[in-house]
Amino acid sequence: MTVTASPETLRRRAYDALAAARARTALLTDCVDDGELAAQHSPLMSPLVWDLAHIPNQEEQWLLRAVGGRAALRPEIDPLYDAFRHPRATRPSLPLLSPREARAYAAEVRDRVLGVLDESRLEGDPLVDAAFAFGMVAQHEQQHDETMLITHQLRRGPVALTAPEPPRPADDPAGLPAEVWVPGGAFTMGTSHDEEPWALDNERPGHVRHVPGFHIDTVPVTCGAYRRFVDEGGYRDPRWWAPEGWEQIRRHGIGAPLFWRREGGQWLRRRFGTVEPVPDDEPVLHVSWYEADAYARWAGRRLPTEAEWEKAARYDPVSGRSRRYPWGDAEPSPDHANLGQRHLRPAPAGAYPAGASPLGVRQLIGDVWEWTASDFLPYPGFVAFPYREYSEVFFGPEHKVLRGGSFAVAPVACRGTFRNWDLPVRRQIFAGFRTARDAG
Repeated sequence: MTVTASPETLRRRAYDALAAARARTALLTDCVDDGELAAQHSPLMSPLVWDLAHIPNQEEQWLLRAVGGRAALRPEIDPLYDAFRHPRATRPSLPLLSPREARAYAAEVRDRVLGVLDESRLEGDPLVDAAFAFGMVAQHEQQHDETMLITHQLRRGPVALTAPEPPRPADDPAGLPAEVWVPGGAFTMGTSHDEEPWALDNERPGHVRHVPGFHIDTVPVTCGAYRRFVDEGGYRDPRWWAPEGWEQIRRHGIGAPLFWRREGGQWLRRRFGTVEPVPDDEPVLHVSWYEADAYARWAGRRLPTEAEWEKAARYDPVSGRSRRYPWGDAEPSPDHANLGQRHLRPAPAGAYPAGASPLGVRQLIGDVWEWTASDFLPYPGFVAFPYREYSEVFFGPEHKVLRGGSFAVAPVACRGTFRNWDLPVRRQIFAGFRTARDAG
């Protein structure tokens, strides 16, 4: 989609994106009772009922008030659902809306928002040009849906969510090259409003970046490969660890990815309420940046920089241009990538050949977020829009960049330029990695 799309096309895309996000929110919250919604399953996460009301509160503030110019429906609850005012660990103590009240509030906001969408010209103001604000709100809800899915993974109790298994690779992954050569030279990193109207501020502006040639893994690092690092004492050898990472694993007694445990001579993991053997052929999941960095050092490699990752994902050596996605400019389909909670796990390494980049790198979009070596910093010429708190306040060496999205990410919130970031200690997120090495 581009800014030249007709108002009818933009309106339909916005309507569909909002509807898809709300359907997923319902799936994630209707599957457990009110007690589970109000409980805090981990101090790392909010109670699900907080997200259930925060989502429409943001929708009201941006689409009813800012875009529609409507009077506030529930201004008194704005402070309760301000993510910067209340850390996640303290949110259960707030006088939050009940599940019934949150759902009623969300329904009322959405009904009025659709009226605003019908009336908007979708041009004449940066906030509404090409339905940007509607796309931003849909992405916001899907991002919270991913957060709620993380809470489901952390919760204890009976299985609440089910999904079909992801596809097996059509060809033997052992026949794939272990790594792919990415030629050196310039490429266009990032994007613009004209090219990607719903791109968020940290993805802009598009700019030329020179990257020396390098090698990158064809597929993400698998559980089987990572298990060798564990079994060969990787967590007991300080040589592989950044000092802060070594301190973390010593202080907390970490010896394997989150949710793994050794029992009866084999590695098991807990996944959405089910305990199962760790699958060797699946990309490793729930590792921190420190763990990814330590594995790469142990393997004689390194994490790719953010620029290297994006060049491997988007650069077409034939045309010289940067694609929207590794496979081209078409929107993601189930043949391209594991996205949107269609499955509740990553697909085996080597899956989705139709989603490969022009250079032959696979699974760059979907399956697992991929840690990069880079700090989260602004691009040259960055301008915060429409508010500083989305990106600007997080810039700096405290946060590391993740790219590519996971199986929990919706297509609307995932593209070749999309940037995620988190603290290097984070393990509960759906993150894995792939490694790289310099030329020669």
